[in-house]
Amino acid sequence: MRAALYARVSTHDQQTLGMQVEAMTAYIRDRGWDLARRVEDIGSGARERAGRESLLRDARRREVDAVVVWRLDRWGRSLPDLVVTLRELTELGVGFVSLTEALDLTTPTGRALAGMVAVFAEFEREILRERVRAGIAQARREGRPHGRPPTASLKSAEVLRLKAERVSHAEIARRLGIGRTSVRRILAAG
Repeated sequence: MRAALYARVSTHDQQTLGMQVEAMTAYIRDRGWDLARRVEDIGSGARERAGRESLLRDARRREVDAVVVWRLDRWGRSLPDLVVTLRELTELGVGFVSLTEALDLTTPTGRALAGMVAVFAEFEREILRERVRAGIAQARREGRPHGRPPTASLKSAEVLRLKAERVSHAEIARRLGIGRTSVRRILAAG
């Protein structure tokens, strides 16, 4: 088995990086797996995980057989993100192991557990959808506005003035900090 190790720390928590890598390296050595790749992401933002994305590309190209992480929260941005990425790895035939939670999707028991996690994630999404629908219905009953505030329409006069000065749609959007679609919509109504 060709294993990829994935370690992630925030910029304020870098002291655990060595511990994560050491534990994962010992795990794959004990299993008799080969180290195919070691990826380390450092950063506070949940959005920027270039190492994880490159590791997923490797999995799609069948360059790794298993991904090993120290803890699930090191891999997933959220429960839905975790479920989606684990499902993708499973469909690709790539195993996933989280040491702290003793989750091993290379075994039948681990795959069954992952299925249960997927059920709970779907349940969580459905509850959230119901809450959103209920909130919108309540706002409508009370006559309160809901949804995004009309920020672009507040700049209609400025959009029309800039267009009269022959400024391009893209430049108007950039100057006013609104989307080009909003610019086109204002000009069409205008």
